[in-house]
Amino acid sequence: LMSRVTNDVGLMQGAVTEAVTGLIKDVFTALFLVGVVFYRDWKLALVALVAFPLAIWPIARFGQKLRRTSIRTQEVTGGLTSHLQETISGAKLVKSFGAEEYEVDRFATRNAKLFRLSMKVVKVQAMTSPLSEMFAGVGAAAVIFYGGYSVVNGQSTPGNFFSFMTALFMLYEPVKSLSRINNVIQQGIAAAGRVFEVLDTLPDVEERKDALSLEGIEHGVEFEHVDFRYSEEGENILKDITFRVPPGTLVAIVGSSGAGKTTLVDLLPRFYDPQGGAIRIDGTDIRDVSLSSLRSLIGIVSQHTILFNDTLRNNIAYGMPDASMERIEEAARRANAHPFIIRLSEGYQTVIGEQGLKLSGGERQRVAIARAILKDAPILILDEATSALDTESESVVQEALEHLMLGRTTFVIAHRLSTVRNADTILVVEEGRIVESGAHEELLASETRYRSFYLKQFEERKSGAEVGPGTA
Repeated sequence: LMSRVTNDVGLMQGAVTEAVTGLIKDVFTALFLVGVVFYRDWKLALVALVAFPLAIWPIARFGQKLRRTSIRTQEVTGGLTSHLQETISGAKLVKSFGAEEYEVDRFATRNAKLFRLSMKVVKVQAMTSPLSEMFAGVGAAAVIFYGGYSVVNGQSTPGNFFSFMTALFMLYEPVKSLSRINNVIQQGIAAAGRVFEVLDTLPDVEERKDALSLEGIEHGVEFEHVDFRYSEEGENILKDITFRVPPGTLVAIVGSSGAGKTTLVDLLPRFYDPQGGAIRIDGTDIRDVSLSSLRSLIGIVSQHTILFNDTLRNNIAYGMPDASMERIEEAARRANAHPFIIRLSEGYQTVIGEQGLKLSGGERQRVAIARAILKDAPILILDEATSALDTESESVVQEALEHLMLGRTTFVIAHRLSTVRNADTILVVEEGRIVESGAHEELLASETRYRSFYLKQFEERKSGAEVGPGTA
């Protein structure tokens, strides 16, 4: 995708530039000179035109081959770019396994393939012009022979023949230039095909033209017989999911890895649409609601924190560029992020690097929580927000999360016992189904799957760590 956005768009830009400037100029120049040669001697002009189809043939023939080769070259370029991006982002993993030579070999193999294809493109480009020039030379030789014969026999004057040949040789340059421009345009057409393939892809989630706007939440969230699968051919990941969440309720979702917990909460902001059933907020199907108003009601903090190579201020105020510094600092304080931010040399203007690499895991999470606090959405999704943190960082982040959850309708995929125990409702998900629901004490009172989770995993806290059933 990155290759299509950068390399392919660049080739399209080059093709458009050549078409607008060079192509228009050369076509008009060629047409004018064709008129001149016909005006000077139409018989000689017809002789010259005999070779014209031969001169055009290489342009058309090799143009199609160039387009096919360019498509393949751009595909390999995209693969190489993706591979390089993955290797750089996973540099620590590569080093930890001592796989530097392996990655160098992988890159060299892909790069060699790209080089071969690039040379093939160069060869095709190099063949077009010489062949066109050769056929044009045949036409010029025929003109010289016939024109010289006409002058010798008195059928034409030397001056007329000289002016004709001058115009004919002037015509040679724009025709030669058209061959070069065609090569650029063919590459641009190949690139355009790849770009428009992306642009023409229909979104998985579409907003209805008459979509409603939701301003808040008064009556709660309801999942009604929801079925979901990632592809039409695949099996359902979620099966007949039904539950209701009153406003201001804390819902904990627990279950083994791969049970469908994250998929379930991803349906609420319409990252995907279910194939069956409905999800409603205040009785309104979220598919009837505009995406902007729906997502404005939802704040998300996940274990995979997304931060940008920008200042802390802009990361906290992401999506809310007009937020005042007072509000930003207040959000940071409530997220326990303000103390570490003011210790930085540039404070809130500190650029934190790609993916926030200049910050620790706990600091990144607190910035993400501050962002959610500033958004002040009535619905909150916490997806394993503290699972990747050490005990000390988790304690600080958990305190910030408790501030964030106050007064909000909260969905928590959690591994921390205190969060699950304090939930108003616990949903136990297994193989895409809600197999149990209820409060902590209620579920522990009988032989339930939740009780089994509790005994097997939660009691590991006795060995010095609080662990829970939601680890995924």
